[in-house]
Amino acid sequence: MLHSLSRSGGVAAILVGIAVYVGFEAKGLLVLGAFFVSSSLWSTYKSSSKKKIEEKLEKGSARDWRQVVANGGAAALFSLFYYVHNDPTWLIGFLASISSSNSDTWASEIGSLSKRDPIFIRTFKPVDKGTSGAISNLGTIAAIAGALFIAFLGLWLFSLSIYTALIIFSFGFFGNVIDTLIGAFYQKVYICHTCGIQTEKKSHCGKATEMFKGFWFVDNDMVNFLSGFLAAIIAMFWFQFLG
Repeated sequence: MLHSLSRSGGVAAILVGIAVYVGFEAKGLLVLGAFFVSSSLWSTYKSSSKKKIEEKLEKGSARDWRQVVANGGAAALFSLFYYVHNDPTWLIGFLASISSSNSDTWASEIGSLSKRDPIFIRTFKPVDKGTSGAISNLGTIAAIAGALFIAFLGLWLFSLSIYTALIIFSFGFFGNVIDTLIGAFYQKVYICHTCGIQTEKKSHCGKATEMFKGFWFVDNDMVNFLSGFLAAIIAMFWFQFLG
């Protein structure tokens, strides 16, 4: 578990934890910890079978500060807003953003264990595991479970209504959908001219890769942050005006 964070990731995690504690005290840290611990456990589960997938991913299993901020930055921000304004809407944003991150992480880590190749949503054709914008039945079930897990914790720890917990669950899972869509249409992807693999890495086989699709500023960290942040904003809007 200690190897799940790099040095910069550890510092960022401490800062995010402090912000969450300021807003929601021990209950907030329990939710944040549940996300981190469960995600780390799924990341290490059958890790040997995921080695090939790591060739396509920009970063390894140890999370750096960008990955920590991408998954916990929005939650930290909403926690500080809650401390200042003490409005339950910020609690919804906090829980929905973590529910989204948990949904996406479980989908990626568990879905990669599927016996069948995932389907790319732009073409509906099978692609290699680890491809951004791809979905599988196992990954979808994991995404639902991940969002539901955080929604249940919120229901229990913060004495939420069933309806409010459903909002968190629904938009947590919707965050995973947003992540998939942005990943499929806008995330940058490189190609290695040596082996032909499509990857998120800027170098492969000891040589620089070439970006052939997506936007240069949209990497996996940006996708993760945007999906969680947007899901939380929509959940807050729903809670405030339609709930």
